[in-house]
Parts: sequence; structure tokens; C-alpha cells
Amino acid sequence: MVLPHFLVYIKPNNLGKTRLGLTVGKNQGGAVQRNRTKRLLREFFRRSKGKLPPSRDIIIIALKGSDPLTYHQVFKELTPLLA
Repeated sequence: MVLPHFLVYIKPNNLGKTRLGLTVGKNQGGAVQRNRTKRLLREFFRRSKGKLPPSRDIIIIALKGSDPLTYHQVFKELTPLLA
């Protein structure tokens, strides 16, 4: 799934739980910006874990330009994953 600031892959797994994988490249800026983006994505996952499909591996790759986003912008952009 291609979103404006993220590339998302969803794959089934046999573990019975949903897992999250994150990739934020150096094109996002320094370590502070990359870690902030990862924190926002983890917070979305934490708050939405019960609404996400079960037994899936969700891999989110942050694209260039995703570093200035707020949590609400991240939530709005990733909301289609909850369906």
C-alpha cells in the first residue's frame, strides 16, 4: 500500500499476533528526526493494535518528507490500515 509519506506491506503470519517492522532511512535527516518518526509510528501501532487485522506482519517504510508530521497527521494517513 503506497501512502503519501509511507510505504506499507502487510503479510500474514502464523503466530496469532500482529507485529510491526519499521524502516526510517537516513534520507529523513539526523538521528533525532528518524527516532521521532519511529516513535510516532510505534504510538500509532500501540493505540490501534486491537483494531488491526490479527496474525499479520506490518512493515512500514517512511518515505522522504515524513519527518515533520504530527501524530494526528500520521494517524490520519495510516487509518486505512484499520479497515
